[in-house]
Amino acid sequence: MTQHEMTHERMSATDDAMQACIAMCTECHATCLKTAMRCLDMGGPHAAPHHIGLLLDCADICRTSADFMLRGSSMHAVTCGACAEICAACAEECGRFTEDFMQACAATCRRCAESCREMAAQGSHAGH
Repeated sequence: MTQHEMTHERMSATDDAMQACIAMCTECHATCLKTAMRCLDMGGPHAAPHHIGLLLDCADICRTSADFMLRGSSMHAVTCGACAEICAACAEECGRFTEDFMQACAATCRRCAESCREMAAQGSHAGH
């Protein structure tokens, strides 16, 4: 395999990982927004300001990270790193509730955190 072919193969793998991360961020964004609205409807501890705030923070950082990757920003590793931290915190918070929709939100946030963690690591190794 030539140097050019190896470079192209690495870039293709990175592009695939980035596309997967964009999709995961987009899914997490939508999930957190829908979950926040459902929690507000339920009231009680589901509608606690900290809980709703974290769901909205997670939705916003997921959208922002997807935007950075979509436009090829050299700073995407920074937003992905922040996204991983916020998604992990949101997953922990949502995981405290027993309802299926809350557990589903927690699982989506965990998957997004992992995807963003990987993308942040790749970005930092790429010299971005």
